[in-house]
Amino acid sequence: MRPTVNDIAREAGVSLATVDRVLNARPGVREKTVQAVNDAIARLGYVRDLTAANLARSRTYRIAAVLPDTESQFIQSLAAALQEAGQAAATSRTELRLHRFPAEDPHALAALLADLPGKGYAGVALMAPETPVLRDAVRSLRAKGVPVVALVSDLPTTGRDHFVGIDNRAAGRTAGVLMGRFLGNAGQVLVLGSSLLARDMVERRRGFDEVMLRDFPGVEALPSLETHGSSRLLRQAVAERLANTPGIRGIYAMGDGHRALTQVLDEIGQSGKLILICHELTLHSRQALQSGEITAVITQNLGHLARSTLRVLRAKADSQPLDEGQEQIRIEIVLRENLPLTADSETTTASDAA
Repeated sequence: MRPTVNDIAREAGVSLATVDRVLNARPGVREKTVQAVNDAIARLGYVRDLTAANLARSRTYRIAAVLPDTESQFIQSLAAALQEAGQAAATSRTELRLHRFPAEDPHALAALLADLPGKGYAGVALMAPETPVLRDAVRSLRAKGVPVVALVSDLPTTGRDHFVGIDNRAAGRTAGVLMGRFLGNAGQVLVLGSSLLARDMVERRRGFDEVMLRDFPGVEALPSLETHGSSRLLRQAVAERLANTPGIRGIYAMGDGHRALTQVLDEIGQSGKLILICHELTLHSRQALQSGEITAVITQNLGHLARSTLRVLRAKADSQPLDEGQEQIRIEIVLRENLPLTADSETTTASDAA
């Protein structure tokens, strides 16, 4: 038979109320008594049923997902995946609420985050550029006992609890290998990034350059052009750079803006003539792959990412260990030849379905 709290109380020589206080990390118990209860738990091999415990005290995990308020198809797809994961997790007393912030206003984001602890949130999932204002906001959340998970783009200097997303440096290296091989180790590459404040952009560029310098010395990766999420700026920068740099044979788009990019290439007569490697499989990048406008897309399973986010935050709220293998988000390469048949490219494995 599995040991119970009654067995722990007898083994430790304390009351059931004391065991309950220790299990729920409530104050009012002497350190010596806490140690005695924990020693009894270890001797008996007691494993707590957190689901039953949460049901008994009617606990609900309220999770905040905080995303930039943009028209990016990737952000919209991520929001939809998070909401779908939240709906599926509702039966396990998990409530997900989506919050949006102005993409270029770190102070508005900080104000939004500062307001969350008073609303009963058990954790926060956040996708945002890493700025000094954000670092202070995240540290304040954690100081108040609210765990924070970084989504898609890591926030390592903030002290966040966990990062959920692909290894962006490895993703950049993957883009480098594809670009170098498609180009045959010759030519120049235009590199586009939405914001060089974003950790994912920095890491992708670093990984891309590592591979170019090591394996493809005949390819020159030009300095990054920062678009700040502006379609107008992207179109203008790409048109001018291609007009003035005839040696460009490839474009590496590290962020969003696929629609504006393919449109301007079509307008200047370069559609399908350049090697174009992008990130994230959206409705538009799928169509552009099919038409030959985009050569390859490096992507990640947003369904897995969303479900992992909820699992990680629940584990952090309960001070439980993570299954690192289950929470690892894989890098996927999509070409026209292996494009999924449907717009929903999610695949759920047995381990991820838990």
